[in-house]
Amino acid sequence: MSLEDKVGQLFVMHVYGHTATDPDQADVDTNLEELGVRDAAELIARYRLGGIIYFGWAHNTRSPHQIAELSEGIQKAAPTLPVLISVDQEHGAVARIGAPATLLPGAMAIGASGSHEHAREAARIAGTELRALGIRQDHAPDADVNIDPANPVIGIRSFGADPEAVAGFVAAQIEGYQSAGIATAAKHFPGHGDTTDDSHTELPHIHHTREEWDRYDAPPFRAAIAAGVDSVMTAHIVVPALDPSGDPATLSHPILTGVLREELGYDGVIATDSLAMRGVRTKYGDDRVAVLALKAGADQLLNPPRPDIAWHAVIEAVRNGELTEERIDASVLRVLRMKARVGLLDHVLEGAPGASAPHATAPTPSVDATVGTPAHLVAADHIADATTTLLVNTDALLPLSPATHPRVLVVGADPRSPSGTTGPPTTVLAGALNSLGFQAVALPTGTAPDEATIEKAVADAQGRDAVLVATYNITTHAETKDNTQAANTALDQPHARTHQATDPNDGTENSQDTGQVGLVTALKATGLPVIALAIRNPYDVAHLPPVDAALASYCWTDVELRAAARVIAGRTAPQGRLPVPVRRADDPAQVLYPIGHGLTY
Repeated sequence: MSLEDKVGQLFVMHVYGHTATDPDQADVDTNLEELGVRDAAELIARYRLGGIIYFGWAHNTRSPHQIAELSEGIQKAAPTLPVLISVDQEHGAVARIGAPATLLPGAMAIGASGSHEHAREAARIAGTELRALGIRQDHAPDADVNIDPANPVIGIRSFGADPEAVAGFVAAQIEGYQSAGIATAAKHFPGHGDTTDDSHTELPHIHHTREEWDRYDAPPFRAAIAAGVDSVMTAHIVVPALDPSGDPATLSHPILTGVLREELGYDGVIATDSLAMRGVRTKYGDDRVAVLALKAGADQLLNPPRPDIAWHAVIEAVRNGELTEERIDASVLRVLRMKARVGLLDHVLEGAPGASAPHATAPTPSVDATVGTPAHLVAADHIADATTTLLVNTDALLPLSPATHPRVLVVGADPRSPSGTTGPPTTVLAGALNSLGFQAVALPTGTAPDEATIEKAVADAQGRDAVLVATYNITTHAETKDNTQAANTALDQPHARTHQATDPNDGTENSQDTGQVGLVTALKATGLPVIALAIRNPYDVAHLPPVDAALASYCWTDVELRAAARVIAGRTAPQGRLPVPVRRADDPAQVLYPIGHGLTY
């Protein structure tokens, strides 16, 4: 392999378009502007590319057959070595591929189930469907321990707040994905769970001592390594206890090489999080970040914002001696080993001594026989039934019966679907209740209902027998963004900022976090039973006035909302237990509901 071939294997990039060679003209134009190429085939040829990552906003994931055809086109365009196609498909709040593929509960919901078997089965189903689409790596599971309730970027993407519990779920999901022939990625090392800053837009600092890091952040990554995780994704965070230089972990030799490689004994692929994120670009220019990440110990460079600059910078760093070619060879070898494990190099290695593909024991299944099958959908519902957590049930209001409370008003937030194929939540909840014998109607009120909206809700509640309120991050100003240059570029545009301030998916509540509280207070004053369902983080109940019943679904996707409706109606008993503590709003030092809390009937 030439130096250019080797360097190309270390890059993982996105590309716009639904096909590898004939994307829509708008995607051609965007590719030319951002990447200097027309399509995926040209991108692979230009950079000798090792990996491509799919995104919905890049128009890569329109339908299962389209995705499979795109993957096939990408591999046909690869001149010698197959491309490792990957995706962020954590499920729950992060899902790039939507229905009719199976959508499963996310990490915190699975953590609430307490079942490693559910975690393993969810990953196996997800992995089986990804493999049928030509995708061989999922950037999952999330190994962060969500210690800070105000964490704007992790939250329900984490399995919980207990390090050992998170470790168990991480190991189980790695086993599930690998059983389906999918490479895994534990993220975000050295741990992104205890911060109120978002590394997409700024550089967070984690102020754990070394002892606290060992206790809280390290266990899930140790478990991932023991389980044979294929890659570890870095975090763009500063951890002074591990490296006092002020460099983000992605660019830190003491963290990636000193801690991850030497102390934890990890010799697999280290992948950076997106190099377009602000957290890694605050201290160094784009011409330096890729080189510094490799010097720190990274092997894969994900989504550099200006790939031509990054690619040439790495080549020049080798030619001028800043990086040795032996250092590049070591990373290339790790990447090729990961490709071999998922069967991508079978034709290359055929007949080679000791060649094997341990994650690829079965042939790639067909799309129609695998993606969104009835069996998978039933399994997703079964897993979801174990996740809904009942926190409050005053006077045994629940289960609600259509015989005594037939007319239900469903109000609340309608955040944007993670995959673009589910929701809106209030409509889904009302429909699910109607299918269970109720007469439910939906009234979306948003994340920041104003006085007129609250008055409308109170008026519509007249003549109803109960009100279900879907709350969404009452106090956490969380923004859900793709970690790509497209998302970060949008942040620079004034019109985009204005849009994001009112976007129901960002949780900012228009800079007001009392609107939902005011809504619940007004509905309680009607004298009707009020049921609060937290459809994202489970901490909302601590900020509400006393309600008759409170539950947590841990996400707003259909599979979790339908499960919550079944619990409310008594078709299934609540089984979930809090995987995080809910602290008092007026005194956060006091725990209102501890880890493990969950009522049933």
